[in-house]
Amino acid sequence: MEREAPELIRDENGLALASAGRIVRGDFARMIPRLKPNNLNRELLVRAARVKGVADPVAIDATAGLGEDALLLAVAGFRVRLYERNPTIAALLEDALERAESIPELADAIGRMQLEKTDSEPALRQLGFQPDVVLLDPMFPSRQKSAAVKKKLQLLQQLEEPCDDEAALLDAAFAAHPRKVVVKRPVKGPWLAERKPAHSLSGKAVRFDCYIP
Repeated sequence: MEREAPELIRDENGLALASAGRIVRGDFARMIPRLKPNNLNRELLVRAARVKGVADPVAIDATAGLGEDALLLAVAGFRVRLYERNPTIAALLEDALERAESIPELADAIGRMQLEKTDSEPALRQLGFQPDVVLLDPMFPSRQKSAAVKKKLQLLQQLEEPCDDEAALLDAAFAAHPRKVVVKRPVKGPWLAERKPAHSLSGKAVRFDCYIP
């Protein structure tokens, strides 16, 4: 039986991706409880990305998806440039950002987020400025086979091609000369491009590997 191709639809709640009765949309409002100071400071990503002695830190989210990690960084005080190469996912993210601008609890953070609808790999090599942090959360075939993959990710994975060159992506992140590169991985997943990080922070389901270029 041929699988139904996902399609973009627009309803009273904004843009969404629909397939076989499943609907996915970017929704920053549901993250508001995670953004309270006590909760935010416990987020592994925020702890992994933290840089000392920088008044106005800048982060690049090179594999933005629906932007949830980028929002955590923006609320933590980063200015974040988000890169998403898939046009459908980028459209969902753009719609989510526009809707979130009118939510008082999110407006300041959304104002620090800038979406670039293009491939981050060449962009990282010619940024023209030095970011403090580059975040990578690439999609890999091994993750697609996991029974633990959420339904939302399963639908998005029908659109996004897996990373076909781990080393090139990591090299591009290093080429931007950040203070650190943070790579989001499954907690038991291999190191990106088989390169050992300087250190890691692990939770129950996810791990953040930190590289110091």
